[in-house]
Amino acid sequence: MQDSRLVTTYTFWNTYRNCPRACAWRYLHELVPQGRSTNLRFGSLIHRCLEHWHTQQDIGAVQEIIDQACAHRMQYPEVLQAWHLASAMMLGYAMRYREETFTITDTERLFSGPIINPASGKPSRTFLLAGKIDGLVEVDGEVFLLEHKTTGCLDGEYLEKLWMDFQLLLYAYALERYDGIRVAGAIYNILVKAKLRQGQGETALEFQQRAAELAAKNKSGTTTATRKLPEADADFQARLRVKYADPEMFHREVLYFSRDQLAEVEAELWLLTQQFLEARKHDWFIRNTAYCFHYGTPCAYYPLCRANGAEHVIDNLYERRPPHEELTATRDDAPVF
Repeated sequence: MQDSRLVTTYTFWNTYRNCPRACAWRYLHELVPQGRSTNLRFGSLIHRCLEHWHTQQDIGAVQEIIDQACAHRMQYPEVLQAWHLASAMMLGYAMRYREETFTITDTERLFSGPIINPASGKPSRTFLLAGKIDGLVEVDGEVFLLEHKTTGCLDGEYLEKLWMDFQLLLYAYALERYDGIRVAGAIYNILVKAKLRQGQGETALEFQQRAAELAAKNKSGTTTATRKLPEADADFQARLRVKYADPEMFHREVLYFSRDQLAEVEAELWLLTQQFLEARKHDWFIRNTAYCFHYGTPCAYYPLCRANGAEHVIDNLYERRPPHEELTATRDDAPVF
């Protein structure tokens, strides 16, 4: 008999904590913005590459994954940029971590189980919790979560935020509750996205304008300037590889979890379920207007909220997709871009 309980994930509950209305748009109405963020697609590609690297240690096979994921790179500049970045990043990673300090015991591990009432110890009749963990590793006989992250800026503020990461506390709690695995902490495997961009050269018109300006400054009225040509792929890749030879492009941060922290996660998770049930009962998912322009950019559902859910906005800007796509296995040869 099929389980009728509502499947929830970290992303589900994190979205609800940030903005209940956004959670309803995504997980009850199953709406997502048309298209997909390039950053999200790049992150998915690197996760796939890292999973393969940690299990096979074959950089050639990893490069094949990147080539297949970016098969249309010659037609789309943003895909070519992703191909360059992923290729150099993974080669640099393989060189940086030729020998690991931990033993991989599992990758892309799925979990699922009922959310528990901490007061009674009884399972919820309404909600399940599910997720996919990047990896499990063993260090000196202790189990750690391995979490892969890509970022464009690695600084003290970024690292400080990791100590309050609800996601891995939730995963550690789930592994102990559902699978009986005691988790000591987490290892954040951080890869920095280089800001280098491939030189695009200049158009004939741009060159003519520049040459005219240079000639005007010269007493002879002439210039020896030549047109700037696009940077060759091989030259740009060479620049990126030099960048990724820098150890500071990679970082490992280790955090330890206490049992009190995991108990707090269980209590918070249960409280969130009760709030969600109340919101669903009255069909009133409040808007967290403080989150509309979080990080300086509009929320993906801002146009929908501003238009009060107008059908023409849905038809033009959104599409319907089943929730929890992150739980679905992805083939290594599946296109990403």
